[in-house]
Amino acid sequence: MKNFLFFFIYLSFFLNSCNQNLNKTPNFILILSDDQGWSGTSVQMSEDINSSKSNYFETPSLKKLSSNGMRFSRGYSAAPVCSPSRYSIQFGQTPARLNMIRVGMNTNHIDHENPNTIPKILKKINPDYVTAHFGKWHINTDPSELGYDIHDGKNGNKEGKFINDKSQWKNEFSEDPKKIFSLSNKAIDFIEKQNELGKPFYLQVSHYAVHTNIVSKEKTFNKYQDKKKSLVTDNPGFAAMNENLDEGVGMILDKIEELNLSNNTYIIYTSDNGSVPTIPARRFYKKSINYPLSRGKWDAMEGGIRVPFIVSGPGIEASESKVPVVGYDLLPTIIDLANPKFIPTENIDGGSFKKILFSKGKGVVNRNYEGLIFHVPYENKIALNRAHSSIIQNNFKLIKYRDNNEINLFDLDSDIFEEIDISKLNPEISSSLEFLLDNYLKEVRSLKWKEGINWKNVEINKINSFY
Repeated sequence: MKNFLFFFIYLSFFLNSCNQNLNKTPNFILILSDDQGWSGTSVQMSEDINSSKSNYFETPSLKKLSSNGMRFSRGYSAAPVCSPSRYSIQFGQTPARLNMIRVGMNTNHIDHENPNTIPKILKKINPDYVTAHFGKWHINTDPSELGYDIHDGKNGNKEGKFINDKSQWKNEFSEDPKKIFSLSNKAIDFIEKQNELGKPFYLQVSHYAVHTNIVSKEKTFNKYQDKKKSLVTDNPGFAAMNENLDEGVGMILDKIEELNLSNNTYIIYTSDNGSVPTIPARRFYKKSINYPLSRGKWDAMEGGIRVPFIVSGPGIEASESKVPVVGYDLLPTIIDLANPKFIPTENIDGGSFKKILFSKGKGVVNRNYEGLIFHVPYENKIALNRAHSSIIQNNFKLIKYRDNNEINLFDLDSDIFEEIDISKLNPEISSSLEFLLDNYLKEVRSLKWKEGINWKNVEINKINSFY
């Protein structure tokens, strides 16, 4: 009888604890790397593609994160370049809708006071939320205007020691490369403080790594100097910087475990765009460091937009999802995890993938518009040098070049390298996707390609070139 009574008391206590955890306001940590390619870690992003991981780079902390969470083998950044992706995450909108399509744009047309940002909505859900951003911001307003209580400034590439000349390709050494460890320590201090206060939090850590300049610990570099290369694009300095970044991620993961916050904290890891395809040298552009994907940063080919995408947290099993997700899905997903009643329904392009997280990676993401949209309406001489847009729906990807309306269609299930144009073999699919793409750009009145206009440092309303 005593044993039964003891068991009943223990069971009641256990169930009550579980209910408290389920009802507790969750914490969120978004770790955003810079210029990290899909195959640029030692995590195999796709179980079907061996080359979706690097055999040269070592990222044990990301392997640990993925072993406790879900890998999205078709995770995408919102754009093939930095600032548009970062804007898109905060607002849950495509860069095409925001008309923020390249680095260095005038952003007077963007409503930075929009109430629908991740931190602002979380504060509506629970005013106790404390929100913080550390690291590379690259958004043209103070982080506080978007709802961040604590931040370390309106930082860009220069704060990450980027120098736009040939020196960026040389190996440099530091005990705090790209501020990886000082950023991680800021994050840890923030987590510890909120834990002491009993406050729920949203924390975004936006690393300067692995953007050039190529900086790492000298000890780590020497390790890769002695390591056998698997590919001609394997670069010891770049590999060392990736591993140092991974060390910083591990510091945060260890702190979450130490404070027993794992059962109430969702951790999201992704990149702002794919890797620079010219590392280590321009001759590798075609079969670049992003292989098995084509091209890289600056282009809306797979190498420019398919990125590492891992989510862990309570109730998420170790698994892979083949469902396409994108950076602008993060806002509705985070809000859905916190309180689904607060998901904005107007002018939001992303959809929540919450159900996929708890269904072993199966299901669909419901968005207001069909397909994933990518828009690069200007020429870029270090990339394709052709204005283009693309749309992905299921396994099909259509790219439309704006100079002559040329169409390419690829089946990503069988042609991840985007080599075989099947548009003429599938005219109905091509026509349907082209209609969806152009109709969306017209509906959101996005910027239209115009010869001689690169959209840099100009007020867009002074140039009448919209869909």
